[in-house]
Amino acid sequence: MLNFIINPKAGGKDGKKIKKALPKLEKRLIERGVDYIFHMTKRPNQATELTEMLINQGATDIVIVGGDGTLHEAINGFSNFEKVNMGIIPCGTGNDFASALNLPLDPVEALDVIIDGTPKFTDFMQMPTVRGLNIIGTGIDVDVLKRYRAKKKKSKLSYTTCLIATLCKFNYCEFDAEFNGHKDHYRSFIAVVANGNRFGGGLEICPPAVPTDGTLDFVAVDEIARLKIIGAFLKLKKGKILEIPQAHHYQTKKVSVFPTEKFIVNVDGELYDDIPFEVEIVSDKLKVYRP
Repeated sequence: MLNFIINPKAGGKDGKKIKKALPKLEKRLIERGVDYIFHMTKRPNQATELTEMLINQGATDIVIVGGDGTLHEAINGFSNFEKVNMGIIPCGTGNDFASALNLPLDPVEALDVIIDGTPKFTDFMQMPTVRGLNIIGTGIDVDVLKRYRAKKKKSKLSYTTCLIATLCKFNYCEFDAEFNGHKDHYRSFIAVVANGNRFGGGLEICPPAVPTDGTLDFVAVDEIARLKIIGAFLKLKKGKILEIPQAHHYQTKKVSVFPTEKFIVNVDGELYDDIPFEVEIVSDKLKVYRP
């Protein structure tokens, strides 16, 4: 039995992607003779509650139909990793974590991966108060998300315009980062812990990051002269941000970030106010259907 948790508003408030995908998914499920139940979310954080409820009721396969935000809610509802597998049908605006796993972006093809495939261990990030799948960060990405959430129309283009506006006005943040047995001080416009390699609908903040290698990738980009910001942005668009001299990149199993002032943490696109920024990789618990 496949239990689907579906966010009808994923990919935009009008839910066009979901409305288009659901009839195709149902048709394929019937064709393949697969038993299934659709559970629709109606409010924020309900995917967390549904995941926890279904696991407690004995569900063994939970399929998330939505975007990175819905996936984030679902992973935070997992209470039994040994007996439950996760499937992913990407129907969000960016689908960054699905892309990091090389999942098909076509919903029916993604469903076939689940029906025909075998779940495999996939890394996730554990913090003291919350879990993350893709990217955890603070700094400029928080400001970008604040601007983006104020937009009536959500799209990759609107995210990019928010990023450009923030780059022109952002004040750098100072923090200490402790990992691999040492602590360093940074004055940066972003501090990111990556499991996946991209965010914001395709912006590759850390191309080497792989959510199956058992490591975290820590990225900090130091202060950049205002006149060189556009060049850095173009590098980011091309997936080459780590090539600039201000970029620092390290691999580690665990990292702690200590900002000098109160801060907001972006976890998979969700904003958390002043939570402990301590992240550890977990490699041998979550099983996901993937190529």
